[in-house]
Amino acid sequence: MSDLSGPAAPTAEEPERAFFGRRKGKRLRGQQERRLADLLPALRVDLPPDDRPLDPRTLFPDLTAAPEAIWLEIGFGGGEHLAAQAEAHPGIGFIGAEPFVNGVVKLLAAIEERGLRNIRIRDEDVTALLARLPDASLERIYLLYPDPWPKRRQRKRRFVSEGTLAEFGRVLKDGGLFRFASDIDDYAGWTLARAARCPTLRWTARSVRDWTQPFPGWPGTRYEAKALEAGRRPTYLDFVRLPR
Repeated sequence: MSDLSGPAAPTAEEPERAFFGRRKGKRLRGQQERRLADLLPALRVDLPPDDRPLDPRTLFPDLTAAPEAIWLEIGFGGGEHLAAQAEAHPGIGFIGAEPFVNGVVKLLAAIEERGLRNIRIRDEDVTALLARLPDASLERIYLLYPDPWPKRRQRKRRFVSEGTLAEFGRVLKDGGLFRFASDIDDYAGWTLARAARCPTLRWTARSVRDWTQPFPGWPGTRYEAKALEAGRRPTYLDFVRLPR
């Protein structure tokens, strides 16, 4: 097993990771500013000092019992999928990672309006969080419609890399799932190629239906709806963490 000293060493395709993208879009309105000031501090996932690991089970004191499992969604966008999953699975602890402020305030609105108590938010680049999670601490990871960085010179910015997948394999429990969705065929192929070289993950598909139909219990996202309207067909990839 890996230790907790940090992410896997960067490969030739993966320089030291950095956040690429905007932090903020449209100006926030009054209620959004209020939620950001009043709700986010209590829900924010901060990392322990002194490079100590973070036990994600300790992040949910509002639950009546310890969480049954911990699921992580990376880049949750407007939070539609994350909020729907949290509402459907109240005994599971959810961590949503999203540095885009406008996406965070949309999720905060859903948390407040639905009374969700099982979501915590990492509003910084998720790489540092992954590095602090103990081995075999998550049951599921979602990466849904990540920025495809389509130009050849930009592809090194894609979140999926050999190093990232190695980290997923480290933090997932045996039998845990990494779920990836994209409407960009090139990014789906990119992910499959790198997962095929990852010794800890295996693609679960057995038929075309397995990657052309949404995951079970799929609530959809606004971005997906736009992709379908534009005639782009999403791909849904499921990878299982092999036994250690």
